[in-house]
Amino acid sequence: MTKNTVKLLDIVALTVDLPEYNLYRGQVGTVVELLAGGAAFEVEFSDRNGRTYESVGLRPEQIMVLHFEPASPDSVPKMVTA
Repeated sequence: MTKNTVKLLDIVALTVDLPEYNLYRGQVGTVVELLAGGAAFEVEFSDRNGRTYESVGLRPEQIMVLHFEPASPDSVPKMVTA
């Protein structure tokens, strides 16, 4: 398992626009379900009051995990392409 692996309850940001869901690159959500054996993820998007306004299944290349602590020196950044 690499440090870039998406896990349940990770905070993620969209790397693509999804206008059909009124979601745009940079919006932040929480991984609430692992789908297809970890090949996809159900991500919930909530407002500042904690009310969910969208929940959608996404592929790993559509999201990036947000990190709130300094990266360790042995971690290698991974480029995501759309």
